[in-house]
Amino acid sequence: MSGRKYKAEKQEISDAKADGKPHKRINRKKYEAELKKLQIELVKLQEWIKHKGLKVIVIFEGRDAAGKGGVIKRITQRLNPRVCRVVALGTPTEREKSQWYFQRYVPHLPAKGEMILFDRSWYNRAGVERVMEFCTEEEYREFLRSCPEFERMLVRSGIILIKYWFSVSDEEQERRFKSRIADPTKRWKLSPMDLESRARWVSYSKAKDEMFAYTDIKQAPWYDVNADNKKRARLNCISHLLSLIPYKDLTPDPLELPPRQKNKGYVRPPISDQTFIPEKY
Repeated sequence: MSGRKYKAEKQEISDAKADGKPHKRINRKKYEAELKKLQIELVKLQEWIKHKGLKVIVIFEGRDAAGKGGVIKRITQRLNPRVCRVVALGTPTEREKSQWYFQRYVPHLPAKGEMILFDRSWYNRAGVERVMEFCTEEEYREFLRSCPEFERMLVRSGIILIKYWFSVSDEEQERRFKSRIADPTKRWKLSPMDLESRARWVSYSKAKDEMFAYTDIKQAPWYDVNADNKKRARLNCISHLLSLIPYKDLTPDPLELPPRQKNKGYVRPPISDQTFIPEKY
């Protein structure tokens, strides 16, 4: 692909229709085939980031249960965790609350040859902190003033900053919440804060609109992801990410395994001296 925008083979995998109507469900085999192609391109992008010493930040924000984690998982699935790292910070400590707001995020910014994926970010202040009144009005207004300047600083320093907002409909979010409640393996994804966000749907919408009005800047624009269909959102988001960073294919020539070292008098210790885990399967 070499930096050109990834094009799906079928129109059925394209972005949401212009008329706003949802697509039909994507075939699983087709989805998995396209995902594999995209993940191969992500590996190429990773090698280019290492080769050129690029510094990349990708921010994932949006509604609870909008599918941010699923996209991040598919991006990182085949990549080297030393190159592509996920940052998902928890609740700030009392010390961190007393710091300059952006300070707790600065240590996680990328060095040369790194791509950092923020699963939630400094935009917590414009979202959950604003709606749940965890910050003062003055702190919120200061964030809206300083955030664009902070991001312009990052870009001027050579960082590639990409911001995604995952949009999900009221009906689809409710369906996903109910699915999490019913599934023991997903129940941990629902916190009291998630349930409260559901109750304050309109307040979150207003907060998002105001956040965009201040922080959708030319140097670091917001990109909206239609996330009502998880599979399509994953393919569309990864495809778009690949289109934003020009890269070349640095895949090395095929490797040949060297001959194994010959055994010259080495005697392995008895297997009975080792402790093996029980083989239950």
